[in-house]
Amino acid sequence: MNDEMLLRRRETVLGPCYFHFFERPLHLVRGEGVWLWDSSGRRYLDCYNNVPSVGHCHPTDVEALSNQAATLNINTRYLHENIIRLGERLVAKLPPALDTCMFVCTGSEANDLAVQMARRFTGRQGCVVTEGAYHGNTHLVLQLSPGSYPQNDRPDWLGVIEAPDSYRGRFRGDNAGSQYAEEASRVIDTMIQKGHPPAAMLVDSIWDAPGPLRAPDHYLDTLCEKMKSVGGLVIADEVQSGYCRLGDHWWGFEHYGVEPDFVTMGKPMGDGHPLAAVITRRQIADVFAKETGYFNTFGGNPVSTAAGNAGLDVIDGEGLLTTVGDSGRYLTEKLKALAERHSCIGAVTGRGLFQGLDLVKDPETKAPFSSHALKRIATLIAEEGVLVGTSGLHGQTIKLRPPLPFKRQHADIASDAVDRALTRYSAER
Repeated sequence: MNDEMLLRRRETVLGPCYFHFFERPLHLVRGEGVWLWDSSGRRYLDCYNNVPSVGHCHPTDVEALSNQAATLNINTRYLHENIIRLGERLVAKLPPALDTCMFVCTGSEANDLAVQMARRFTGRQGCVVTEGAYHGNTHLVLQLSPGSYPQNDRPDWLGVIEAPDSYRGRFRGDNAGSQYAEEASRVIDTMIQKGHPPAAMLVDSIWDAPGPLRAPDHYLDTLCEKMKSVGGLVIADEVQSGYCRLGDHWWGFEHYGVEPDFVTMGKPMGDGHPLAAVITRRQIADVFAKETGYFNTFGGNPVSTAAGNAGLDVIDGEGLLTTVGDSGRYLTEKLKALAERHSCIGAVTGRGLFQGLDLVKDPETKAPFSSHALKRIATLIAEEGVLVGTSGLHGQTIKLRPPLPFKRQHADIASDAVDRALTRYSAER
């Protein structure tokens, strides 16, 4: 069946919210490592998909999944070593106080459960999030994703703070971190005055949706100290920034020297299999368990946790944290060199293997490219054999977020493809 027929079948049977990244829908049929192949046999370098974190169809992961699926899959009301072993291995990679795991299937479920637990523990309802943030698609966490719905629909208990954007935001320079933290502190104080003291603040430490961003010094540590001083808890949403993604540290929050009360994770921990988790302090988990019940049929099932353990085996066994640190720094250098050749690149943002190119119509005014223009550019990059995504408050950022085995030679391929695509786009205008 050809792609056009498949597209018509998709449009007939699937809901209208589904969309395509590129002007011409891409029909992918196979993956291996950092590469993907379409239905015509063409190969693409994958610089977007972080879910298969150790690479597409890694043999270790495939074997673990296949063996466990052929043996047993059951829920957590029965004993099984896979879930226990995975929990032990994860808490060993976190600060000692974060010692208790609760497994779910998606990052949305993880953030939802963490907020439920924070509310039970504090007896409060208020939550603090970043402008433009996305934390999931359940009813609760969709309310915590202010970029997903009109501002007039925000609940009274929600406090929205500015993204710590040193390029496009209000504050820049040496004091930007303190200035952003002071503005956030005022939002929190206003919440308290209005009778909505915060139970929790959710932080994605790569600020994916409005970025990706690298926060200025003294921002996140000051903000977390503020939350602690008013009795609120900190939820580190590591769905995007954890699992070595940013290089040098296993978790994104470690780059800022803070210790959260919760760590949530999802997507990459199962290498494409539905697996997610909340890790918190035993005291918080005990209060929650005494006051309410929680069960997730598929959360932490033997097959998913087999994938989770296999992913840890690969990351540690292949030294992928070191790989990300090296290739991430090299990719940053390559992208900054592109910015010197293309005036439309206003800034290179992000960290490690989570990089962004903030595209501007005018370097002086920083007027952002439209989302329509970004789709065209992403399509041109795909035509050059590299897959990227888009992000940013205005949809103006090209996002590069490849699987963790991405190396320097792949960074060369990616930057060359972006170079050619931007040159082609400039010639079209």
